[in-house]
Amino acid sequence: MDIRYAMKSRPGDRPGNEDCIRMKCRGGDYLFSAADGLGSYGNGRTASETAVDSVFGRFAWDEDRENFLAGCMHGAQEAVLLRQKEDPDLRTMSTTLVTLLIHDGKAQWANIGDSRLYWFRKDTVAGQTVDHSVPQMLVDLGEITPEQIRKHPDRSRLLRTIGRPWDGEAYDLSREVKLNPGDAFLLCTDGFWEYIDEEQMCAKLHTSITPVQWLRRMSDIVKTAGEGEDMDNYSAICIFCG
Repeated sequence: MDIRYAMKSRPGDRPGNEDCIRMKCRGGDYLFSAADGLGSYGNGRTASETAVDSVFGRFAWDEDRENFLAGCMHGAQEAVLLRQKEDPDLRTMSTTLVTLLIHDGKAQWANIGDSRLYWFRKDTVAGQTVDHSVPQMLVDLGEITPEQIRKHPDRSRLLRTIGRPWDGEAYDLSREVKLNPGDAFLLCTDGFWEYIDEEQMCAKLHTSITPVQWLRRMSDIVKTAGEGEDMDNYSAICIFCG
């Protein structure tokens, strides 16, 4: 399957960028990750890079694709906890993480925190990750709608991340899906999806020929909507499956 992609990460209105995005192709398999670090004094960047480094380090040697993503999430957690133990100044750092594996014409993804993955088929949302946040908990209780997450005052309060103690399996793992030509994916941090809704994502996908074009058109919406809003770091990866 032909895989095309485009990537962007920007600091927004913040002095530094604590997001980390990455991709790699190995033996016909593709791996994509996005992480949004949390922590004072720039330690969020250390957290996000440590988690992503762990994921892509595993990609270099682990041939077990069936259990690969679970291993990635546990490995990232162990790597960040180790850095915390080695350096007390890093003890409060943590990070979100969303990772997509494309292997043998199929896709699977894992996530923790509120960095999201959207799967599009026929220009509509066929699936997406669920945030591990206070507003998502309120959605689950029926107190707010999913659309209200974007402007909720507690939107940044996360219930699960890499770098905080886990009670059981803290991450979510999708089922494996067989890809069709024309399928698309968007991986993004909350600084991106906060300023663009799913209807806009689908509309721009429908009129875009390449992932570069799709990303540029969505980024224009994000930048316009975020003007004067003290924008957070924002990052996105767009993927087309041919």
